[in-house]
Amino acid sequence: MIRRDVLKSLAALAFWPGMARAQEDAAFSEAALHEMARQIAASPYAERPFVPKAWRDLTYDQYRGIRYNTDKAIWVGTDTTLEFDMFPPGLYFPHAVEVNMVENGMARKLPFDFALYDLHEIVPDLPVDDGLGYSGIRLRAEIEKPGFFQEYAVFQGASYFRVIAQNLAYGLSARGLALNTASPDGEEFPDFTRFWIEKPAAGETEHRVHALMESPSVTGLYHFTLRPSGATTEVDVRCTLWPRTELVNVGIAPLTSMFYFDETNRGRFDDFRPAVHDSDGLTIHNGNGELIWRPLANPTFIQISSFVDENPKGFGLAQRERKFSDFHDLEAHYQDRPSLWITPGEDWGQGAVTLVEIPTDKEIYDNIVAYWKPRTPLAKGSEHAFSYRMTWTDQIEPTKPVTQVLNTRLGKGFAQNDHKLVVIDFAPHPALPEDYEDLVIYVKVNNFETSVPQIQRNPETNGPRLVFSFDPADVTAAEMRAQLYHQGQAVSEVWLYRWTA
Repeated sequence: MIRRDVLKSLAALAFWPGMARAQEDAAFSEAALHEMARQIAASPYAERPFVPKAWRDLTYDQYRGIRYNTDKAIWVGTDTTLEFDMFPPGLYFPHAVEVNMVENGMARKLPFDFALYDLHEIVPDLPVDDGLGYSGIRLRAEIEKPGFFQEYAVFQGASYFRVIAQNLAYGLSARGLALNTASPDGEEFPDFTRFWIEKPAAGETEHRVHALMESPSVTGLYHFTLRPSGATTEVDVRCTLWPRTELVNVGIAPLTSMFYFDETNRGRFDDFRPAVHDSDGLTIHNGNGELIWRPLANPTFIQISSFVDENPKGFGLAQRERKFSDFHDLEAHYQDRPSLWITPGEDWGQGAVTLVEIPTDKEIYDNIVAYWKPRTPLAKGSEHAFSYRMTWTDQIEPTKPVTQVLNTRLGKGFAQNDHKLVVIDFAPHPALPEDYEDLVIYVKVNNFETSVPQIQRNPETNGPRLVFSFDPADVTAAEMRAQLYHQGQAVSEVWLYRWTA
């Protein structure tokens, strides 16, 4: 998350008109929001001002010392199923956002109020004016038991947001839009600048949040319908985009995560833990019906992988390692980080699920980005609508009756040579034959030959283990593909991997 916070800071000196609006109630409707966003898109982009310097100069501890008093949360003590509160500006969040509560068809802007916070003694005196505002919002619902409201979603920083389900901890993030990710000209980070949170009726379990997104290159309007239902939290997203310039390198439904190391690159890191990551693989259900698993990597140089497709059925970043012994970290609890699956709401046409892997030497940095990139650029002055469902869960369930990849291991084997051994563990599954020797193995590696692949039974998982080796010699990179078949039918995911020297 530090990567997103630091890179997000944009110079802004011009007056931002949104913070000067009167605070009286105004009639609310999606149609009115749509017309407002269209008008903003047709006007010159206005950069937002910084919050006062004293706020921006807060230390990390001072900023954390400004704690929202949850006894004063919006709608606390009412008969609604949603409570929310607001984060203060400052530190990593140098620009304020506008927050509006919506009740009975009317919207009211919430001015900044220090009375909502408990302040630690280390917090200095800070100036407050009519244009201050907040830096984001936190949603609370009755996730585990009636009457106990706990946070399940946070919108803060650029267009980033994070969601969790029952018994999970915050991990990977989503955001509204990705622009020029990994571009040599630099990435652009659009902002959610205004929020509208609707008050649910008594007993209504769906929560609705609307957000205006602004940047020099695009204006967007987003509608989120959140359903915190326990083991999973679903979020339906509808968005409309008005490009100010032609958007060539644009990412729809972008996901951001962290991958530091696991069994594939463990030898590069001096660490007591066997693995450190928020997500360990990209999973895709492509338009042809194939289920694909691509283990993540922390490369030594930036890698961009494009999985060309038409009308994908879904994609996501998954955390499949779920045992404490996979990580042995008593503080980070990586085994409790959520997986996130994206299901398009309509045909998205031609494009590519795109994976960006950025080198990192610390686990505090988000270095993984995945998104859908349309084949045709979004033209300047046009209007584009997309919809999709996000499923935040502990495990992304397979949508086809095939076995999933449990783990990938890579390194030297017993032989006294430079050959590398690839070990792929699959889960037990009813589609697999009782005798794993009846499986047909497909392995393809470009740039060099491999040994004859072998199948063994893993005594711990009781699933099949696929093993093959290769001699890298002078080769610096290779694409690998493997899959299991039985009686002419695929019975496993497609395993893909990019090996680099």
